[in-house]
Amino acid sequence: MIISQEVQNMCVVKQGVHHGAAPIPEEAKWVQAKEVKDISGLTHGIGWCAPQQGACKLTLNVKEGIIQEALVETIGCSGMTHSAAMSAEVLPGLTVMEALNTDLVCDAINTAMRELFLQIVYGRTQSAFSEEGLPVGAGLEDLGKGLRSQVGTMYGTLQKGPRYLEMAEGYVTGIALDEEGLIIGYKFVNLGKMTDFIKKGDDPNTAYEKACGQYGRVADAVKIIDPRTDKEI
Repeated sequence: MIISQEVQNMCVVKQGVHHGAAPIPEEAKWVQAKEVKDISGLTHGIGWCAPQQGACKLTLNVKEGIIQEALVETIGCSGMTHSAAMSAEVLPGLTVMEALNTDLVCDAINTAMRELFLQIVYGRTQSAFSEEGLPVGAGLEDLGKGLRSQVGTMYGTLQKGPRYLEMAEGYVTGIALDEEGLIIGYKFVNLGKMTDFIKKGDDPNTAYEKACGQYGRVADAVKIIDPRTDKEI
């Protein structure tokens, strides 16, 4: 360590009282975090790339400084899905400090990691007041039984109005309209369930019918249109 001559010529003044780091809540305990291994918690964060054409939602479950579980969800950029695949392979086993300084391939995922790091080290995790924290595997609860991200895709123009394309329930197959042309419901197919039915032996048509559902006043609709072709169905 190099100390300037000016500092060397100073007299010593003692620092006085210092109580250390302020404790932060971690898994229902108050912890004075001094080292990476003092950090635990499960939390979520959102990241975005420089052109903001895509975004990432990242969920990490950290135990004693080590990432035990990572859920990487991306939207808006085709290349980002490949980056997410690599990140899901890289992140588990790293300390939160290593993960912060690891190239996670995509800026959106890197930014999400930064946001999570801030939450974790400042004691703002989702599990801050959960005794013993959350078990490894809790990240999958965000996905539900079908293990698919909760995605909503809507599109609208001033000239032609809104189109519902995908809801959390599934891929929208029809928009129900009343006599004034207002949306009063929609029909959908849950692609995850459909795939599961096919894997169990159902033919595609049967699987499709079993995975279909509807929401709203579909039965009262004057007409139902395909949101992608505008054809009446």
